[in-house]
Amino acid sequence: MSFQEIIPNEPLSLFIKSILIFENSENSEITKLPFFADGYPGLLFHKTDGGLTVIPHHKEMPDLFIYGQTINPIELEIKGSYSIIVAQLYPFVLKSFYSIDPKSINDNCYIPGDTEEVLSNLRSSGTTDDCIELIKAYLLNNFEKRKDNLDFKIRRALEMIIAGNGTENIGQIAKELDFNIRTFERRFLTETGLSPKQFAKIIQFQTSLQRLTAKDYNKLSDIVYENGFSDQSHFIRVFKAFTGKTPKSYSS
Repeated sequence: MSFQEIIPNEPLSLFIKSILIFENSENSEITKLPFFADGYPGLLFHKTDGGLTVIPHHKEMPDLFIYGQTINPIELEIKGSYSIIVAQLYPFVLKSFYSIDPKSINDNCYIPGDTEEVLSNLRSSGTTDDCIELIKAYLLNNFEKRKDNLDFKIRRALEMIIAGNGTENIGQIAKELDFNIRTFERRFLTETGLSPKQFAKIIQFQTSLQRLTAKDYNKLSDIVYENGFSDQSHFIRVFKAFTGKTPKSYSS
């Protein structure tokens, strides 16, 4: 399998974190790609020989769809060769782009009503690069039409939580953005589908997962304390909640 990550420039970077490409030209029987909570909903397009199914829901997915926050671990089960493009979206855009409650598609997906044209073009497109440009154009069009409705204060809050790897004090962020804490929590949940603390916990988990995956540590306690967990049992508990595995079984 080949993997590529593209970091977009402005104005796309205002609402797209990154574009991920997973490809395999070999006609292998079944591929399983694990996905864990990362804090970002997204748009996914796939070309596959035998379809794409989300496990454990055993749900066969359409060629193009929006997915919400991934909270519980899933696998994408793919039959045959495949090309998958994922545009990771900053989570403050779903409500404005699609007039939906973001929380309603946590661990779920949504089929927008405005994708018929772009889907037809994606299906007939010859190259991955062409598909990426079509997806970027579709999302940019949504942004240009709805940018006045976007809550850029919540985007700033997201930036602050991400920059602090999920360890920033939520009350302090609310204060810096001139919110009282209750208003901030309510507005954040409305725009993203998560509470600020939930989002921060996911970012904290992802930061530790990246360290663990890269084997960028001498002992597990390095990850625990450098990523703001109170102790090793706290880290293991959070890690298992998001992956279904202990850090030891995941890294073995």
